[in-house]
Amino acid sequence: MTSGTSRTALVVEDERTINDALAQRLRAEGYVVEQAFDGPTAVELATSVRPDVVLLDVMLPGFDGLEVCRRIQAERPVPVLMLTARDDEADVLVGLGVGADDYLTKPFSMREVVARVSALLRRVERAAALAEERPAAVRVGGVSLDPGTRRTTVAGDPVHLTPTEFDLLLCLARGSGQVLTRERLLRDVWDWGDAWASASATRTVDSHVKALRSKVGPERIRTVHGVGYALEDLP
Repeated sequence: MTSGTSRTALVVEDERTINDALAQRLRAEGYVVEQAFDGPTAVELATSVRPDVVLLDVMLPGFDGLEVCRRIQAERPVPVLMLTARDDEADVLVGLGVGADDYLTKPFSMREVVARVSALLRRVERAAALAEERPAAVRVGGVSLDPGTRRTTVAGDPVHLTPTEFDLLLCLARGSGQVLTRERLLRDVWDWGDAWASASATRTVDSHVKALRSKVGPERIRTVHGVGYALEDLP
């Protein structure tokens, strides 16, 4: 998908200049855009408007973007692109832990914002199409993933994964026995082209892998330094 025609984006950013710039660019790309400048308004708009994607700043008045993300995701799943002024790994992991699908560190280019939003929406469409096909579950050792229901178990116990974490684990599972490069993961999971294989992009992969390890066990995902990751066939 290259345009946002008929798609609604909710931009949540307390700095009006940035909020307006994001809204203007997304509208130029064909999106219907709603704007919020604080946490409570963001949650209210997410409920009433039911956006297709949310661009969410971390630092907000009222309550912060992490709490906004928790409340939005508790009501219904929606792809969230977190916007943060800090590239601190702990902050990023907390954001991913409350349901954000991706993050961008300020300052960022509008071109990259549009590309990330488009990629998020393509992944939602792809997941919906996959669910209709009712594909067989994928099992690697003690990990089982059902692409149709998007449910995951590890050693028989259910594990809650965000949409991005599920797609990442499924990609690693389907490539079991192989080392998947960060560039391949960016292409297959995030739907990014080679142009986005920057240091920022590879940090996105690393952050999601770290968050995923905390849920499925660090021993299940092996790091091959300088190359990428592999899912271990453990019981």
